[in-house]
Order: sequence, then structure tokens, then C-alpha cells
Amino acid sequence: MTQTEWENEMCIKILELIQNELYVDFRYLDVAVSALTLTPNDSLRSTATDGISFFFPPEQILRVFRSNPLFLNRAVLHSVFHCIFRHLWIRGSRDPDLWNLSCDIAVEWIIDSFEKKSVKRALSGIRTNIYNDFRQYKIPITAANIYRYLLPDIADNPDRLNQLMMEFFTDDHRFWPKKPSTSPSAAKAGQSWDKISRRMEQELNLRGDDSASGIDAMKTQIKEGKSRRSYKDFLRKFTVLKEELHCDYDEFDLNYYSYGLRLYKNMPLIEPLESREVTKISEFVIVIDTSYSTNGPLVQKFLEETFQIIQERDSFFHKSQIRIIQCDNQVHSDTIIKEQRDIPKLLHNFELIGGGGTDFRPAFSYINKLLEDGEFQNLKGVLYFTDGKGIYPAKRPPYETAFLFLGEEEHPDVPAWAMKLILHEEDL
Repeated sequence: MTQTEWENEMCIKILELIQNELYVDFRYLDVAVSALTLTPNDSLRSTATDGISFFFPPEQILRVFRSNPLFLNRAVLHSVFHCIFRHLWIRGSRDPDLWNLSCDIAVEWIIDSFEKKSVKRALSGIRTNIYNDFRQYKIPITAANIYRYLLPDIADNPDRLNQLMMEFFTDDHRFWPKKPSTSPSAAKAGQSWDKISRRMEQELNLRGDDSASGIDAMKTQIKEGKSRRSYKDFLRKFTVLKEELHCDYDEFDLNYYSYGLRLYKNMPLIEPLESREVTKISEFVIVIDTSYSTNGPLVQKFLEETFQIIQERDSFFHKSQIRIIQCDNQVHSDTIIKEQRDIPKLLHNFELIGGGGTDFRPAFSYINKLLEDGEFQNLKGVLYFTDGKGIYPAKRPPYETAFLFLGEEEHPDVPAWAMKLILHEEDL
């Protein structure tokens, strides 16, 4: 065994020991703590993760384990929390440096709130001051809220960014996906942590009142990650599973096919299936509230984000229909998208029409009339993008409905039959 191999093996044993110690103190982290593959990386000066592996520099791990093993406990937990709170996948259009800092502060706030011997340490003056600021202004501690809180402060005082980055730095974020939506491996890792996060949230809810040990703060951050991913979840609700004419090579046995060609020359024993079940967009409606208070550029960004998600994979059936309806207190326009090549033209020529008051009823009446006239064969639902209060229909429509609100202020409750999602500008 070479020196390098020995160091790698010893480091893995140390990290597995740390995982076991954390599991004893944090039973609800049983799956999460061991979900990352331990992977040596000599190019690093600190630990790092990409949501799949926990990368570590062997020499530093051995050195720190001798002098400050508590730091390694916190470092492992730090990266695991980044994944649980989905920090790697929800940056959106935020500034990368400030987002990295905000995520680190959010995670360290949680770890610093634990009274467990495996991670407990004295707080520095910088941490004490910024934590007190959060408490004073009653800011829910999530990465997104910290980002919004720090943004004006950092803009006026760039040195403040460096000071806080030095204080809260624990792991390297270089492996965080730059564009998660375009990376299949990043998307798959995000989905895996999505499941882990949901399971952990359920376990935390069963624990009752445990706010003294940071449980409440963890619940808040898990919900933050959930709200960030839920817009994609909403769009998945408007997909349908049905057969499409397409060779299904996943169910095709190439061995029999090749054997038939060898035996009978041009006569295969088996042909690929000519259809397969796929989940894609069939029919749904996007309604844009065009009342006087609506922000045109934000509507444009909302549509771009929506269609970017739709186009991440081949999401259209050969016969699909997405309708973009503009409405304030009356319907002003109805644009039909039937295939993906129609999308760039829509976005390029899009112009907001309206400026009246907000009333949701005309749009629903219009959609119901389209249904009665046979314009839809399989309408999955309606996304209603709005920024204000309006009058809701008295009766539940015969399709799924989601109201998407924008901004930080309090938004009105929606009827029991509708879903509600609050979007933030930086998510678009």
C-alpha cells in the first residue's frame, strides 16, 4: 500500500467515525449523513460537495483531526445541511458570492444553535452580533432572507462581504452546479436530496416542540427549499401519462433482434415496441394578471422561466396546447402554443395588455366557455400569475388551479380548491 492509499483509507475511516458520531446526536439525519460518497481530492484546501460526493483533501483531514476534530464534525454537518436545504440548486439569478455567504450563514446558524457536544463551540463576536441583528429584526433564518438582508449592506460596504466570508467559510462551493437545469447528474442529485429533505421534515414534525436544539430553525429552512422547488412541482402536475408512437428501445431486447438477423439474414425475431408511455405536457392554461400594478418585465421573466422548465426535456406531445391568456377585469388576449418552436416567437413579441382592476372571474368564465365549446380534450389545469388581490370564482372549476403570487408582502388566502405559491423575483 502506498502512502497516498494509506492516507485516503485513514481519512475515510475518520469520516465514517464522524458520521457515526453525528448519527448518535442527530438521529433524524440517519440517511442524510451517509448519503454523500466520501471522495479524496488533493486539489482542495477544504472539504466540498456537489450533492453526490463529499470531497476532502487527505493531508488536511489528517492534520485537522489531530488538532481540532470538532471542526471536522461541523464541516461534515455543514455540507450535509447545504444539500438538505437544497442550497446547491436554488441560487437562481442571485450574485454567486453573496449567495454562497448567505448559505454558509444559514447553515452555521443552525449548527451554532445545537447544544450537542459533537458540534458545540463558543461564538465569535462577529457571529454573536449578526445573529442578534437577525433576532432583532425578526428575520426568518433562510439563505434567501439572509441574502435580501445583506444585499444593501454589502453594496455600501464591500469589505463587509470579505469579513463575513472569512468568518463563516467552512467548505468550498466550486462543485455546486452552475446551471442545475442543464445538468442531468445535478438534477438527479437534487431529486435525491429532495426525497431526503421531505423524509427528514416528516421526522422533525413528529418530534414535537424541540426549538431549543435548533429544530424550528431547521424546519424553516427545509420549507424554504420546498417553496423553491415547488414551482417545478406545480408544472409537473400539468403533465399527463399516455402512450405516444415512438420506438421504445428501453423495452427492446437487442440480443433477440441480432440473433434473428444472423439466423434469417433480413428477418429479425423481435421488433421494438412502436409506442411507449411518457409523461409530457398535454393541455394547460397560463393566465397573466395585467392589472395596473403588474410589472411587465417580471411577467416576461415568469414566462421565460416557465418555458425554460418545460423545455428542459422533450415535454410536448405531438398534439399539445398551452394557452397564454392576459386578463385584468376582462380578457384581453389568448395566445396558443402548440409546439416548442412557437415559444421563442411568443417571448420575443410578448406585450402586456391591460391596466384595469384585478378580477379573476372573467378568465375562469372564458376558460369554462372554451371547455364547453370543445377547445380542450384533456385540460390539466390553470396557472394564474398575479401580484394582488382579486375576486375569486364562487364555484370550484373542473380543473386544477394554482395562484402564483410575487413578492415578500402578505398575500391573500386563496379558496380551498386552489393551490398557492409565492415566488420571489430572484427565482425567475
